[in-house]
Amino acid sequence: MKAKRISLQKKIFGLVLILGLLLILLLTLFFSYMESERLEEDRGRRALEISKTISFMPTIMTALQSGDPSKTIQPIAEKIRKETGAEFVVIGDKHGIRYSHPQESKIGEEMKGGDSKRALEKGEYYISKSKGTLGPSIRGKSPIFNQRGEVIGIVSVGFLLEDIHEQIMKNIVKVLYVAFLALIISVIGSILLGRNIRRDTMGLEPYEIAMLYKEKRAILHAVKEGILSIDPKGFITTMNQPAKKLLNIQGSVRDMKVDGLFPSALLYEVLGSGIPQIDREIVWNDKTVIVSCTPLFDGSKISGVVASFRDKSEIEHMLNTLSEVKHYSEDLRAQTHEFTNKLYVLSGLLQLGEYEEAIDMIQTETETVQLQNSVVFNQIKDTKIQAILLGKLGKASEKKIQFEISYDSYLEPLPSHIKLSNLIVILGNLIDNAFEAVYGVEDPIVKFSTTDVGSDIIFEVADNGTGVREEDIPLLFQKGYTTKNGTESRGFGLWNAEEAVLELNGMIEVNSAPQSGTIFTVYLPKNIKEGKK
Repeated sequence: MKAKRISLQKKIFGLVLILGLLLILLLTLFFSYMESERLEEDRGRRALEISKTISFMPTIMTALQSGDPSKTIQPIAEKIRKETGAEFVVIGDKHGIRYSHPQESKIGEEMKGGDSKRALEKGEYYISKSKGTLGPSIRGKSPIFNQRGEVIGIVSVGFLLEDIHEQIMKNIVKVLYVAFLALIISVIGSILLGRNIRRDTMGLEPYEIAMLYKEKRAILHAVKEGILSIDPKGFITTMNQPAKKLLNIQGSVRDMKVDGLFPSALLYEVLGSGIPQIDREIVWNDKTVIVSCTPLFDGSKISGVVASFRDKSEIEHMLNTLSEVKHYSEDLRAQTHEFTNKLYVLSGLLQLGEYEEAIDMIQTETETVQLQNSVVFNQIKDTKIQAILLGKLGKASEKKIQFEISYDSYLEPLPSHIKLSNLIVILGNLIDNAFEAVYGVEDPIVKFSTTDVGSDIIFEVADNGTGVREEDIPLLFQKGYTTKNGTESRGFGLWNAEEAVLELNGMIEVNSAPQSGTIFTVYLPKNIKEGKK
């Protein structure tokens, strides 16, 4: 059976209660000791001062040398005792015989306690503790001198220790009242604190928060997207491993400023406005990064920003491959459709008995196919290029476009770093763009040529379309730019083609003039190291 965990609120309550009681106990013991010392010292000093004052009174000195000292001394001693609050004021002669006492029956007897020698024999003033007839007391002892400086008597003023202890207890009770009031306040505070912490942690206990933290770390490092978060001052609070890898960061970045490690302008913009920014493209360290920023709120206040980002080239690579493979599939479908139509025509001619015309059609088609195939299969030896060109030949035939492959084209198998996906994006977009450029032209012609002589592989696609104005040529490769009308999303083909060329460290050139057609030339280095700058 799983053990039941104690809640944080109960832990705080129990801790505060135990600490409060322990502090009260310790403080009470300490206060009791200090108060006992203070009161005894205070009473002793007071008793000594009273006894000194009495010892210097001329009336007392004279009375001690008279025939009946008690008659004069007792009233004076009792008056002083009542006015000062002392428990007793006892005055005796040099032999310690009392001449005053709160209990008159004790007058004439010897003073008790055994603590009078120092005053009577040495003439000292001092404080002592002893047990007399009234009980244990703290006393002030003062000798009485005559005019010749001889000790003729003693004054003993005392306060009962019982009264002192009673006063200490009264003071302790007052302190305990305050202490328990403080304890009650601290207990109430602990309850409120526990509730406040529980509200701040959304009702989660510490072990649940720890589990969520572990899960969060596991998720952060499991996702392929880079994720980082910052606080309101721009310090990084979280960054996962994919983010470090994408940004080429080593070591810990916690409590470091995001400035210089990541494009911080977008993060600070979201911090200031509180408006999320989704799928924003940012160039950082020669990489195009797609960033989404979401603000974190603590109530109505922005407490930070979380950013997720990924390398755009990976996404584009996948999307472009899927898109161009779809186009490639459509091109093959067009080729199949075109040959199916020709077969239907040939079947019709044969059924009508037009054998000579059917033979002419077969010979013409055979010559055309043989000529095209001769170039495609004998001079262009890369299967990826062959597949693309065959698909485009079928598409051109369906669109009634004359697609010519230059007879002097020659190409060996391409280097391994040039993938089919790259070629589909580059050649597929350029040839399709040429097909669209000749749409509506009286005699539409698109020409393709390639060569690998030298250190570069060169592809050239030319059309006899309407051409492009000189001022529009720099805009051709801008994302979203198009000269075509319609509601379909356009302006991405040439942009994707240029991105793929640059990825292979190549270059692309355009030559065009109004009504003179357009020529696109692509240069791809055979060795990718040669293309690096």
